[in-house]
Amino acid sequence: MTDDTPVTESAPSADKAPENAAVTGSSTLPQAELNRLTDDIIAGLKTVYDPEIPADIYELGLIYKIDIGDDRAVKIDMSLTSPNCPSAQELPIMVENAVSSVAGVKDAKVELVWDPPWDPSRMSDEARLVLNMW
Repeated sequence: MTDDTPVTESAPSADKAPENAAVTGSSTLPQAELNRLTDDIIAGLKTVYDPEIPADIYELGLIYKIDIGDDRAVKIDMSLTSPNCPSAQELPIMVENAVSSVAGVKDAKVELVWDPPWDPSRMSDEARLVLNMW
């Protein structure tokens, strides 16, 4: 690309709706590197589980956006199942740690967002199966 328009992709998972975990990537990173970072970041996110729910936060649809910057700093917009979630303090830190540990990621920052509010329709089929929500 010759302009500064960010590359936007859907997260590479057949189970997720594109509006969940939309990926915005750097226009200066090679596409192969951006794809690798995206896959590795998602794999890292899938290691983080809500302590009260036996499904990872990515499959629950709590990750709304992943933005990979030119400097490889990653910004993540995530929500929680409820504003009163008892894990509200620890989950964002767990996400930052998981993403920061990905090779090639410079830094990770998480912002909790409440719009749109999370609801069960954001869950993947995998999460629905684990939670027996059919």
